[in-house]
Amino acid sequence: MAGKVTSQGSGILLVTANVGSLFEDPTNLQKTWLKEFYQALGSCYFVHESLKNIHQFDFKAKKFKKVVGKEIYSDTLESTSMLEKEKFPQNYFPECKWSRKGFIRTRWTLEDCAFDLVNIHLFHDASNLVAWENSPSVYSGTRQKALGYVLDRITDQRYDKVPYFLFGDFNFRLDSKQVIQSLCSSATMQTVRAADTDEVNQLIFRESDNDRKVVLQLEKKLFNYINQDVFRENNGMLLLEFDKELSVFKDRLHELEISFPPSYPYSEDCSQGKQYMNTRCPAWCDRILMSASARDLVLKPETDEKSVAYDNIGSNVCMGDHKPVFLSFRLTTGAGKPNANKHKCCVVQ
Repeated sequence: MAGKVTSQGSGILLVTANVGSLFEDPTNLQKTWLKEFYQALGSCYFVHESLKNIHQFDFKAKKFKKVVGKEIYSDTLESTSMLEKEKFPQNYFPECKWSRKGFIRTRWTLEDCAFDLVNIHLFHDASNLVAWENSPSVYSGTRQKALGYVLDRITDQRYDKVPYFLFGDFNFRLDSKQVIQSLCSSATMQTVRAADTDEVNQLIFRESDNDRKVVLQLEKKLFNYINQDVFRENNGMLLLEFDKELSVFKDRLHELEISFPPSYPYSEDCSQGKQYMNTRCPAWCDRILMSASARDLVLKPETDEKSVAYDNIGSNVCMGDHKPVFLSFRLTTGAGKPNANKHKCCVVQ
């Protein structure tokens, strides 16, 4: 989160960025990444010094504390009461012997309005071949279970309910079976099996005519489609209909209109800023979602559309395999305030 006070209110910028690939080539990637990030952020900070009346919630004491100076938590994050951090139960994704997947929640007040910021990382698709087997895929079901777990935790009865923003690498994927059927509607499928185990290790989709040209090669970690332009033209909007994982939570989670291309998996080659890797079907993995009450803070009746932006960062340069996604808006003093009860202005009963 970042914020800066102007005459129009406090600017809020939420950014989600999966930075794992930056460590593969720090000499080249980090410089470009930070340059683009600074252009979006203005300065590199968590809370701008112009914000004089911001408080952070102490989950153990169950009260807000004024934010002053600088706080550095270098021990395990579980030891601080200023945030909640949980990893998902191991049985949620038994294919992984160890996982960092989970969520972190912090709670803030700004302009006398309380809200939660919840960073999340959900499970990925381990195999393109498994993802193709069913619609929706087994991986989609795993992510649905984990996301439901997070929503139940952050809205339970332990603390007052406030608007929340949920952002991170959700690993949402297009419905593999349906998108492949659409992309390869006129193709025939060839199944290639391992000689020793008879296990399917490749699917090859060929045109019925046109010299049997290969349209798509699909393996566990290969998604080699003949024409990547379909994922970039008009920001990939033709494929947005196959982005269905959020529909299960349509009554609990809201999102602004997507107008940027799939955020993953981009090439990590510094000269290929717009090119996707042929490892996975491009998808909108990185998102910023919100509760209904948080959406009301972003899209107030008097809000100028130009003051709200939901987009990616570094669209023309290499930012690693994920393009960071941001949401920016202005929070005016007393936004959504039903009464004069300080720090309770956005409490949802």
